[in-house]
Amino acid sequence: MKSFKGRTAVVTGAASGFGLEVSRIAATRGMSIVMADVQADALDRAVAEISGLGAQVLPYQLDVSSAAAVAAMGAATRERFGAPHFVFNNAGVGSGGLIWEVSLRDWEWVLGVNVMGVVHGVHVFTPMMLEAARSDPSYEGHIVNTASMAGLLTPPNMGVYNVSKHAVVSLSETLYHDLRLVTDQVRASVLCPYFVPTGITQSERNRPAELKNDKPTRSQIVARAMSDKAVSSGRVTAATVAQFVFDALAEDRFYIFSHPQALANVQTRMEDIVAGRNPTDPFVQRPEVGELLRKALREDS
Repeated sequence: MKSFKGRTAVVTGAASGFGLEVSRIAATRGMSIVMADVQADALDRAVAEISGLGAQVLPYQLDVSSAAAVAAMGAATRERFGAPHFVFNNAGVGSGGLIWEVSLRDWEWVLGVNVMGVVHGVHVFTPMMLEAARSDPSYEGHIVNTASMAGLLTPPNMGVYNVSKHAVVSLSETLYHDLRLVTDQVRASVLCPYFVPTGITQSERNRPAELKNDKPTRSQIVARAMSDKAVSSGRVTAATVAQFVFDALAEDRFYIFSHPQALANVQTRMEDIVAGRNPTDPFVQRPEVGELLRKALREDS
């Protein structure tokens, strides 16, 4: 996608983190923006800011885990702006803990947002974009799904999150291939950030009451503390990652990484698979972190 002015972007998780930063860039490039988020007060503040940059904004309070809600947003988008040109399926939540301790409520919440939220966005907007492409040879469309480096690795004590993000990577790769079968005008990419300060570790604030746990397990408390520390100390900003997204749109590049240096760990994992060897210790380069985690999980066990 080479041109943005006068075109439309749909952004979920638009009130903070990558979604807000992508909305900022879209506004400066002359795009109209559908800004969707589950948190109403944060969305109101974000919409006021982006509108102040001169963009036409359609705000939409949205729980992406609801198929009906995403379909309604799609209809509102079509009515206001027509078919979008850029869809950023970005809304996501974080959760950790030992995989056998993760409650069924945790699974329902995390997979509902992180996986089905992307599924719903793809299901609603891809046909709309393909229809626009068929009727206009100059139409360009691009879908970007937010996964994570956890979708290419399997860090311990993060099972439910890992599963959700592996699913998004697989979905996105398949979407890329499927689109190439039917069109040259609509493309797809996947964003795989590492530790970037975005507020995802505070996801519990928007968790539906019916899916809340009575209290976190020890492993979930440990996971939260370690994630908070890792994310808050991240040196790559959400604004930088948002620029990487727009660079990938211009270059028609599928994989978008915030920390390319982390790909060495991905390579090791792939080599483990090809060689048929047991998974390499994820803490082999930082054994002190692994020892800290083991100690925290074994206390009073």
